[in-house]
Amino acid sequence: MVKIRLRRDGAKKAPYYRVVVADSRFPRDGRFIEEIGVYDPMKDPAIIKIDLEKYETWVKNGARPTDTVKKLFSKVSN
Repeated sequence: MVKIRLRRDGAKKAPYYRVVVADSRFPRDGRFIEEIGVYDPMKDPAIIKIDLEKYETWVKNGARPTDTVKKLFSKVSN
């Protein structure tokens, strides 16, 4: 199953996430198919950038976003 989820980057206690499309069997920070955005919660306000066209394309092809990614997408799309 293909999922749209967050991949953690950044230093200890300073997280930085990339929104990626990955097979659900791959580890959280492991191999992925495509990077479609970034999320930086450490900035004020938090930086959320998601390529809406790629997101929609992957969802139409059957990729399932995680709950966190759904929330981030709803903030970006408004």
